[in-house]
Amino acid sequence: MTVKITIIGLGQIGASIGLALANHKDKVTTLGHDKSPVTARKAQKQGAVESISYNLPASVEKAEVVVLAIPFDEIYETLKIIAQDIREDAIIMDTAPVKSVVAKWAKELLPPKRHYVGLTPALNPACLEDAALGLNAARADLFQKGVIAVTAPQGTVEGALKLAADLVVLLGAQPFFADLAEVDGVMALAHLLPGLSAAALAETITGQPGWSDIRRMAGKPYSAATQPLDGEESAALAEAIMQNRLNTMRVLDEYIATLASLRKDIADENKKELQARLERARRGRAQWQLDRAKGDWLAVEFGGQEMPKASDILKQQVGGLGKIFGRRDKKPDEE
Repeated sequence: MTVKITIIGLGQIGASIGLALANHKDKVTTLGHDKSPVTARKAQKQGAVESISYNLPASVEKAEVVVLAIPFDEIYETLKIIAQDIREDAIIMDTAPVKSVVAKWAKELLPPKRHYVGLTPALNPACLEDAALGLNAARADLFQKGVIAVTAPQGTVEGALKLAADLVVLLGAQPFFADLAEVDGVMALAHLLPGLSAAALAETITGQPGWSDIRRMAGKPYSAATQPLDGEESAALAEAIMQNRLNTMRVLDEYIATLASLRKDIADENKKELQARLERARRGRAQWQLDRAKGDWLAVEFGGQEMPKASDILKQQVGGLGKIFGRRDKKPDEE
């Protein structure tokens, strides 16, 4: 028997989840919902989901897993709308860049015996330079050669965590277990700070009196540095920043201090140190690109720490996709 998964939000992340799961129809069946009926129909036509529902509450009624792949500023209201229609023992997952507050919302809004588990994906390195957006950027291998952080509040049932880990494996990635606060700290640096930096750069340059002339000369450096503004709606990024405010202010302070230090080197005409720092930054980025291409996630994404095993987190092995829903797994001689 297959596990019923509903994917809410059929943009790049949601549709890519569906496309990856399409290779495992013996294990899962997928239903999709998107606030845009046109997007929903297109996603179904592309094979991202097997069926679609235009009614949001109805889309989750039979689901054993609900994946929220929607902008961060839409998560609270979406949870509020679907909460009473989610079946008992269902698992609600999200792909948002902030986890602690979503766990808080889930506790507030979901009835008992519904379980929240957060997923934070790192994309396939082959996709990092892809300029396409939304459904047009969806691909079945989006999560391959990567890790997906799995997070949940204390006391979450073991079966929910094991199912999340199984799902990550089906997507072609490795599950990495981390606590909510750890992921929020990492994402403040890896996701929110680049967005703020891009916004600050764009605001500084486009606000110059000579912008009408500058824009004719702005090229690849300006385009690449401001690219994060293309990938996320302003309301969603602002909400994520405010809900992860303390971590964001901390990393902003560090970034501002670094900029001030660079300014001091320039003011002091310390060309040698400035060049050395620029070279260290260049080499660091080049090494990061190599590590990403190799899939060296232990060194790149999480500081070289040892990848914890599922058994270390769960304390014991549980029955994966079947056991949490009361199903008996086949023994080897029954395969």
